[in-house]
Amino acid sequence: MHQLTLAEIARGLADKQFSAEELTRTLLARIARLDPQLNSFITVTEEQALAQARAADARRAAGENGALLGAPIGHKDLFCTKGIRTSCGSKMLDNFAAPYDATVVEKLAAAG
Repeated sequence: MHQLTLAEIARGLADKQFSAEELTRTLLARIARLDPQLNSFITVTEEQALAQARAADARRAAGENGALLGAPIGHKDLFCTKGIRTSCGSKMLDNFAAPYDATVVEKLAAAG
């Protein structure tokens, strides 16, 4: 699943080839397996990602079908995410937890 394009993910979710939760679990497992060597993620919000995936699956089951609905997206550590460590890769901001969501984070959340 990690080699699918965003368009293929959207199609797979729409065609019920896999659920958002199944996709998210697969990608989280890959991150857990490979990130110790790659060091590509500063913060992984596994529980939040799974809760959002379940919510996206429920929205799809209710008939909603947005293009990004259920597609897992990892974003850079420079976009503030409320209550989540947002260090911008800086030691000075290492313990900063954002008090709000950046606009792009709000829009991605609304898209599911």
